[in-house]
Amino acid sequence: MTWIRSVPDDEAQGRLAELYAAASDPSSGKLDEILRVHSLHPAGLEAHLTLYSAVMRGTRSLPKVERELIAFVVSRINACHY
Repeated sequence: MTWIRSVPDDEAQGRLAELYAAASDPSSGKLDEILRVHSLHPAGLEAHLTLYSAVMRGTRSLPKVERELIAFVVSRINACHY
């Protein structure tokens, strides 16, 4: 849970609801808190998703699984829940 006020899933409407649906984990249906913090500014959420997509799929030289592992390790070092 974040300290930043955010819009719960069941209260998201319009473009925010669309972005929540696009960003939610396909297997669990859950939205990561790091994305939810952008809920009061949907354009910020959209930009974050665009950046994430570019970083995670930007080059073929580093497989996605290795990118995810790097993200996990950095999160652990920073004491962040991944």
